[in-house]
Amino acid sequence: MAIIVVYLFGLTIAHAQTPLTNVPAGVTITAIEVTGNQRIETSTIESYLMLGIGDEYTEILGDASLKRLYSTTLFSDVDVGRRGTTLVVSVTENPVINRIVFEGNKYKDDEDLYEEIQLRPRIVFSRAKVRADVQRILEIYRRGGRFAAAVEPKVIQLEQNRVNLVFEISEGAKSVIGKINFLGNEVFNNDILRSKMVSVESRWWKFLATEDTYDPDRLTYDKQLLRDFYREQGYADFRITSASAELSPDKKFFFINMSVEEGDLYNFGDISVESQIEELTPEIMEQVVFTKEGARYDASAIDDSVEILTEVAGLRGYAFVDIRPQVRRNRAERTVDIIFVINEAPRVYVEEIKIIDNVRTHDKVIRREMRLVEGDAYNSSKLRRSEIRVQALQFFREVNVEQIEGTAADKTILEITVEEQPTGELSAGLGYSSFEGLLVNFSIAERNLLGKGQYVRLGTTLSKRRKEVELGFTEPYFMDRRLALGADIFLRDTNFIESGFRNKMYGTSLRIGFPLTEYVVMGLNYGLTWEDVRTSLFTNSPYIANSSGKFTTSSVAYSLTYNTLDNPQKPNRGQLAVLRQQFAGLGGNENFIQTTANYDFYYPLISQWVFNISAEGGHIFGLGQDIRLNKRFFLGNPRIRGFKEAGVGPREYRDGFTEFFNGFSLGGNTYYKATAELFIPLGGGARDLGIESSLYVDVGALFNIDAEESLLSEDGVLYTLLGNTSEPRVSVGVGFSWNSPFGPFRIDLAKAIKSKPSDETEFFQFNVGTRF
Repeated sequence: MAIIVVYLFGLTIAHAQTPLTNVPAGVTITAIEVTGNQRIETSTIESYLMLGIGDEYTEILGDASLKRLYSTTLFSDVDVGRRGTTLVVSVTENPVINRIVFEGNKYKDDEDLYEEIQLRPRIVFSRAKVRADVQRILEIYRRGGRFAAAVEPKVIQLEQNRVNLVFEISEGAKSVIGKINFLGNEVFNNDILRSKMVSVESRWWKFLATEDTYDPDRLTYDKQLLRDFYREQGYADFRITSASAELSPDKKFFFINMSVEEGDLYNFGDISVESQIEELTPEIMEQVVFTKEGARYDASAIDDSVEILTEVAGLRGYAFVDIRPQVRRNRAERTVDIIFVINEAPRVYVEEIKIIDNVRTHDKVIRREMRLVEGDAYNSSKLRRSEIRVQALQFFREVNVEQIEGTAADKTILEITVEEQPTGELSAGLGYSSFEGLLVNFSIAERNLLGKGQYVRLGTTLSKRRKEVELGFTEPYFMDRRLALGADIFLRDTNFIESGFRNKMYGTSLRIGFPLTEYVVMGLNYGLTWEDVRTSLFTNSPYIANSSGKFTTSSVAYSLTYNTLDNPQKPNRGQLAVLRQQFAGLGGNENFIQTTANYDFYYPLISQWVFNISAEGGHIFGLGQDIRLNKRFFLGNPRIRGFKEAGVGPREYRDGFTEFFNGFSLGGNTYYKATAELFIPLGGGARDLGIESSLYVDVGALFNIDAEESLLSEDGVLYTLLGNTSEPRVSVGVGFSWNSPFGPFRIDLAKAIKSKPSDETEFFQFNVGTRF
C-alpha cells in the first residue's frame, strides 16, 4: 500500500476533465449523468442540483448547482456541464478521516485538544474544517499564554480514499508580560496602578504565578479594576482612552500600554431615599446607606448602599425588591447627587424548596440545615445562613442557592443546586515530622454514610512517639432531632521522650451535642480511661518519680461553642469561641477540674489576604491531690512555633547536666497562648496547587506546677525547677503549607525572639503526612 504525506496548505489538486459543450439557450435536459462518486449515492448528488430532467439548462442554474455541491464540503472538485442534452456532473469526493493524531504537544493533553476540534474519525475530510481546527488549537495555546505556538497539519493518504490527519504542534515558550506602562496618570503612580491589576509583570521569583502570562480577557478585567479603583477614590470622570498589548518580535514578551484621563475629584452631594413601600420609610432607610453628603465620592459605596438596602428589605420579607440609584453629576460644583429609589414590591413567602443534583445525599440531610421552610416569610439573612450551613457539611464541592419567582408575585421558589464531592476517605500514608519522626498512618472514614450525613472513622498511626488506634461514630441528627450523638473507642501508646515518661492509655467516650441558639452549641461528654504511666529508667528525678502507676479517670465534661465561620476548613471570615470544662472524680483514682478556652477571629483584607487572631488558655487543679505529670499541659511546636515540642515552660535541672541535655520538660497546670497570623496568597498557580503562605507572631507561656523549686532525689542529687514563670515567650516566623497528594506538608521558619534559658528553641520545623 502506497502512503503519501501531503502538507495540507501546500496541496494543489490537478485534474483533467473531458471538455463539456457550452449549452445554448433553450436546450432541454433529457438525462443526468454523475461520474466520480464512490461512497455518495447518485440520488444524493442529484438532490443538490438546481436542474432536473425536463428543465431548460442555463449557465446561471448550472453555476448555482456547482456552488451547492461545493458547499456540502463532500467534494474536493466539482464540474457541471452538458454533453448534448445530457447534464454531466463530475465530482471528486473528499476522503474520509481514518484517524486523528497530535504530535509535539506536551503542555496540553490529547483529550483536551480533541474536545476542542470539530473533525472526527469517519467524518469527511475538508481543508476548510482543518484550517478552522488549526485556529481552535492555536486559540487554546494563546489562552494559556503560548502565542509562539505553531500548528502544521499533515495528511497521510490511505487506500479506499481514506486519510490520517496529523497535527504537528510546536508549543513554544509562554509569552509573558514584560512591562506594564501607563500614560496620563498624575495622581497615582505606575506602581500603585499595577498593584490594582490582576495581570503582573513577569519576574524570575514569580515562577508559581500564572497572572504574568498575557490574557486578553484578563486585560479587559484589569481595565474594569482600574475604573473601579479611580471611582472609589473620587474620580468620577476617569476613563481609559486606549489599551494595547504589543508582542515582541521573538514572541516572548508582551508590552501593555494604557493611556488614561483621571479627571477631577468629586464629593457626594445630596443623598436621599424615595420608597414606594410603606413599611420601608425613607427616614429608616437613609440611616443605613454608606453614602454621606460632603464625603469623597466612592462608587463602591453606592453599590454597598444598594446591597444593604436590599438586605434590610429582605429582612422584612421583600425578596424581589428593586432598588435603583439615580446618579446626577454636577460638573461645575464637582459633586454627585444620589437618589435611591425603592420600587414597589410585594412581601414574599417561600412557596417551594427544590434540591437539585444531589445524587447520593438524601434530601432531608440538606433540608434540615435550611433555616427557611415552605410557607415561611422570605428572609435574606436566614437564606444566607442556610447556604453557609449546607456548605459546612463538607459533602458538596459547590452549593448555589437561587431564588426564582413563584406561581404568584408574592411567592418565591428556592433552588438549591449542589455538586457532590467524594466524602469517603481511604488513606495510607508515610510521613516525617520534626517531632514525630517517621510516621505511618492508615485510616478509613466516611463523612456521609449511606447519604444520611453520619460520620464513621477507623484510624491507626505508628511513629517513634506514639501508636494509636481509634474508632468513632457520630449521628448528627439523632431520631431526626437537632441532637448529635457520638461514641469513640481508642487505644494509645505515647512515648513522651521530652518529659521522660511513657503513657499507655485505652478508653471510651460518649458525646451529645445540641444547639442553644443558631450560633451556640452545647456539648456533653462522659469519658472513661485507663492509663499505665511508666517513667524513664535513666532518671531518679523527684519531679517525675511520683507520676508512675496505673490510673483510672472517670469524668464528665461540657462545652459551649460559638461559631460564625464561613468555612470550617478554610475560614475567611467569622469567629469561633469554645469553652470546655472537665470534672474527674466519678469513680477511679483521678480527681481534678480542667478548664480550657480558645478563640479565633478571621477577617478578609484585600485580594484573598486573610488576617487571623487566636487566643487560648487552660488551667487544671487537683481535688485533694496534686496534678501528675501525665495530666499537665505541654506547650511548644506546633502551637508555639520557634520552640521544640514541649520546649516552653517548667523544666528540671540537675547538677552535672551537660549542654547536650537540658533536663526533662515537666509541663504546667496553667498556660496561655495567642497568635496573630496573616495568610498571604502566592498567586493563581500556587493556589491551584494548594500552596499557601503566612506570616505570624506567637506569644505564650506555661507555668504553675505542684512542686517546690528544689528537691533532693533518693540518691541525694539536688534537682532544681527552672522556667516556671508566666512571662511570655515570643516568636515570629513565616510558614508554607501544601495540601499535597501525599498528605498535608508544612514548613515553618520561626525565630524565638523572647525565651528563657531553660526553653528549647528550634528555627526550622517541617511536618509531612499529619495534620496540625
